[in-house]
This record gives sequence, C-alpha cells and structure tokens, in this order.
Amino acid sequence: MAGERILVVDDGQENREFIVEYVLRPYGYEAFTARDGGEGLQMIAEHKPDMILLDYQMPRMNGVEMLQHMQEMGCNIPVILMTFYGSEEVAVEVYRMGVQDYIAKPFTVEEMIVAIERTLSNVRLIREKDALTERLIAANRELQNRLQELNVLHSVGKSVTALMSIEELLPRIVDAAVRLTGADEGYLHIVVQKRLLCQAMKRTNQTRAEPANFEANDTAAMRVVQHGQLVLRSGTGDNEASLAYAPLALRDEIIGVLGVRAKKNAFSKHQAALLSTLTDYAAIAIQNSRSVEQLRQQKENEKGRIRTLFQRFVPPQVVDQILENPDLLRLGGHRREITILFTDIRGYTAYSERLPPERVVEMLNDYLSLAANTIMSYGGTLDKYMGDGLMAIFNAPNEQPDHVQSALEAALTLQQATRQLASQRGDGLSFSTGIHSGEAVVGYIGTDVAMNYTAVGDAVNVAKRLQEAARPGQILIEEHTVARVSDQVQVQALGELKVKGRQQTAIVYELLNVITPHS
Repeated sequence: MAGERILVVDDGQENREFIVEYVLRPYGYEAFTARDGGEGLQMIAEHKPDMILLDYQMPRMNGVEMLQHMQEMGCNIPVILMTFYGSEEVAVEVYRMGVQDYIAKPFTVEEMIVAIERTLSNVRLIREKDALTERLIAANRELQNRLQELNVLHSVGKSVTALMSIEELLPRIVDAAVRLTGADEGYLHIVVQKRLLCQAMKRTNQTRAEPANFEANDTAAMRVVQHGQLVLRSGTGDNEASLAYAPLALRDEIIGVLGVRAKKNAFSKHQAALLSTLTDYAAIAIQNSRSVEQLRQQKENEKGRIRTLFQRFVPPQVVDQILENPDLLRLGGHRREITILFTDIRGYTAYSERLPPERVVEMLNDYLSLAANTIMSYGGTLDKYMGDGLMAIFNAPNEQPDHVQSALEAALTLQQATRQLASQRGDGLSFSTGIHSGEAVVGYIGTDVAMNYTAVGDAVNVAKRLQEAARPGQILIEEHTVARVSDQVQVQALGELKVKGRQQTAIVYELLNVITPHS
C-alpha cells in the first residue's frame, strides 16, 4: 500500500536524487526533499509527511538537531536515519530521540525499501486503529440512542399492558411521540363516525400532554385516514411547521392518527418509523383487543434487534444484562475474582509479511473464530480482540463456580483444535496462551461516548505477561492458579518470571493436561 508522503532530508544532491528517482517514485511514494534540518522543518509544516528519511551529518542543522526540534514541536512522524557512521553510540542516541530505524550508507534500493515498508507498517496500523475507534465511537453513540428509544417504547408498552384508562394512557403516548421525535406539539385523533376527535394533545407551552375531547379540523390528519399512509412534510418557513402523521390501524382499518409538529426541525424517516411504532401501542390501548402476550412479544422483538447490533461490540452476556436493566450501561465496575485468558497467534508477523492482505485476513478470521467459539463454549466472556490475539474472562458477568478449571480446559481444547486447523491449512501457526486468576475490577471502562466492558487489575497484567512469555503452542499459568486446581491438572514447573512493571516475580508452570475434566 504505497502513496505515502516521504520527506528526504540530505545535504547531498546525488543522494537525494537517487532516493527519489530509484526508491520512492518507482514504488509509488510521493517524495519531498530538503537540504538540511532547517529546510526539513519547513517541509514538515507545509506538507505533513508520513515519514522522514534523515541524514545524520548536514551543514547548518544536522539530523540530531532536527530531531531535537521535532521533539520540542511534539512532532511524532516516524524517522529512518541515514549515515556513514555505524557506531552503536550513534544508534543509541537517535533511537532515544524517536528514530524508528537506522540504515548505513551506502545502501541498496532493496535495503531502503525494506526499511521504509517496515516503518510505514506501524503507521498504517495506527491509522487503521484510529479509523476503527471512530467507527466504534459512532456505533456506541448510535446504540445508546437506540437504547434510549427502546426505553421509551418499553415504558409505553408497560403502560398498555397495565390496562390503564384511556384518559391516562393516550397522553402518555403523545408525550412519547414528542420525546422520540423532538417535536414541539403532538396530537392523537380518533375516527368517530367519519369525524376526527382529538383525544390527547400537547401544545408548545405545555410540559406534558393532556386528555382532550374536541373535533379536530386537520386536513393532513384526514388525508392519512383516507389513504392509510404516513405523511411526512417539511416546513417552508415560520408560517408552516414540519409535521409527521402516522395512521392508527387495526385489522386493516384506520381507527385514528398520531401526529407531531415542529416549527424549526424537519422529521427524519427514522423518527417517522418510531412514530409508526407508537401508533401500534395506541391502537392496542384504544381497542383493548390485544393480549398481554402479544405486547410482550413485540417488546422482545425490539430487544432482539438491539441485541443483534449490540453483540457485535459487547459480549452476549453483557447485552442480556443491559437489555434487562439499561441503567447498567454506565461507567464503573465492581471487584470480583475472575480468571483471565490471553491468547495470541505465534508466527503471525512472518506469515502476514509474505502473503497478500486478503489471505492474512482469511487466516485471522479462521484462527480467531476458532478461539472465540472455543472460549465461549466453556462459558468464557470474550472481552476484546487485539490484533492477532484476544482477551477473555471467566466468572464475569455471570458467576462460574468452576471458572478456573473452565479456563484451563478451554485453553487445552483450543490448543488441540489449533493443531488440527494448522494441519488443514498447512500454515504451521499456533497460539501462545497465558492464564491467571485473581481479583480485578470488572465493568464499563472508557468515556460517556465510548466505553468497553472489560477487567482491570494486576491479575490481568500477569495473564498478559504470561502469554507474551509463552512459546508457540504453550499454555502458561501462575502458582496461584495452580494451587486452585492442583489435584486436577498436570503441570511442569518452569521457575520464576520477571513481570514487566511489577516488583513481585511470578512462579510459572506450563499446563500439560486436565486430569478430571468437568462435564
């Protein structure tokens, strides 16, 4: 994937021309050049390159001075340093200043292309992550809106099933219509002997809808009754408001109209669809002919649609809890003992380097689907995907008395299934797995616009470090986990492991087998 903008900063004209003509342009990169660090800083401000090829020795402002200025500017553009000096002191100095790669002159075209692609791969991954994050934020925001809408519809549905009086229920339906659509006014008319009688209404100056009983002289509402179709009209100015009118139908008979008006904002098709949904409740209340079971089923259908979309981002167990109690969807968590499992595909980097992206995506889907399905079959909750690996937790959100053994058996089953898959695909890939049990805070972490159900704590960090230390096909567990199931597993002691960022070392064992698997 070429096309990135690359800045070449070198005082040698021949070197600049060689890089541009023989390295960058033939491979589809957009090239810019500068003769020293000062010009390089100007080019950064003007063109915002994706990467910099920087000479070490230059007049006026050398490479190290330019890097210092970039640090002061907060500029995080990846840099490959070019120099005739290959000492370790130079490498250490520039790497501390943010240089991501180092190439000695003279170099070949192939050497430079490999260095560029290696550096740009990180840039591309960051861009993909940022784009995915934006999509997730938008999806979470949309999900929150849908959950709020579901709450309103659910509240109206509960009122209908409670068999409230028409005088109480119809104003609630009008209030719900105004709230869901953001309207200024709302009306509910009933057909009585070919006339329209207003039974509930909310004016602009009213805080809540009130019962009514007068003949409505509303041509738009009468047109809805005659044609049986929703009317959606945008206002033309201060003299004409936007409106959305939906028919109340029962057994193909139009029995009334539910409508809303707004002075400034036009109504969307989605808001009109919500209005139509409310007319179903109103028709039920007016005719009182549908049973409680039908209303419950309609609510479950609404939940199913939300669940289908929500489960793409949140574990199924969490979705069930939120749909049962939407108030749970808020930041925070609670402390509980869990078992954490991290697993990662070994050999992924080398595999992805030599194959086209489509084949890499196919491989990731095969292996990560296998891992996710295996973990969930043992009651684990899939927390998140992390590139070519994933994180899962056991004993949250639902309790699992045997969560430690379930996690260990899931890891062993995944190990066996992975060998079969690798044999079928012929790629020789495998998972490295780390498992640890302990207390953690489990709940929603993030912000009001983007949150994730996850676990946080030292136990999570230890599990991740165990996975990183595991060899391909190896399952590593810590002494505390072994003690929980010591008479049920076969393990091999591996000694102490220094855990990054943690003073206390971990006593590590390799899991070989579960002696007494539970059913």
